[in-house]
Amino acid sequence: MNIKNFIPDSEGKGNFKLSKIKTGDTSSFKSKEETLPLLEKNIEKLNELQAKLYAESRYGAIILIQAMDTAGKDGIIKHVMSGLNPQGTTVFSFKQPSTLELRHDYLWRANLHLPERGQIGIFNRSYYEEILVVKVHNLIQNQNLPDKLITEDIWNDRYRQINDFEKYLHENGFTLIKLFLHISKEEQKQRLLARIDDKSKNWKFSEADLSERAYWDTYMECYEKLLENTNTGHNPWYVIPADKKWFARLAVSEIIVKHLDKLDLAYPQLDEKHKAALEICRKRLIEE
Repeated sequence: MNIKNFIPDSEGKGNFKLSKIKTGDTSSFKSKEETLPLLEKNIEKLNELQAKLYAESRYGAIILIQAMDTAGKDGIIKHVMSGLNPQGTTVFSFKQPSTLELRHDYLWRANLHLPERGQIGIFNRSYYEEILVVKVHNLIQNQNLPDKLITEDIWNDRYRQINDFEKYLHENGFTLIKLFLHISKEEQKQRLLARIDDKSKNWKFSEADLSERAYWDTYMECYEKLLENTNTGHNPWYVIPADKKWFARLAVSEIIVKHLDKLDLAYPQLDEKHKAALEICRKRLIEE
């Protein structure tokens, strides 16, 4: 699979359109059954890479997932990350900021939930909500900012601030994998109807989902600006066609494995002194 197909065109050149990436694209795959062996192989590889990441404890990894409602964020976390060791994994969901969070800068809560070295942190939504929901619903006035800082340039300022923050993470050994699950409006409609019609899924449905759906076009415009302005060489975005859940899961697994593989992870090697000490311990155990 050529995952380069899912990267936005370029950095800030004003020509990226989500319509160029078809939400129903499944590459050369025709069915879920074709992808399952590949997904299982990637999950096994991911488990091995995580073990090395944890043992080495030099790098950290952040898997950041953005999407419209029903696009499959929870399913990605459940099915793709199923092979991860919970001891080396954290998951944080970015919901409406609390009063305490609004008393700090908007990246404060992201900093609070960054993983340690050797660990994988999963962000279910992220600080990118600050240039999505806040922008769509004009909530900037609720963020306790000084009036003189709320200018028409504030969104460009935030693109720059986020790029600087992500560059800082990169330069400190934290690899950031940014995923946008790209679902069509029609597919979202079908998934919302399924939540209403299937009693076992009723709990997933919220009237707020319909309210947000009314802003679909505005969200798409905001996502295009976001993807275009925060797609960088060290922290690229991946736009994943998500109408077919099975394909999205495979694509995500490929991307994560690729990024962790690039870290050239390895189990720590002992020097001769430590190897000799191990051999002494081995003999003591055998002679008990």
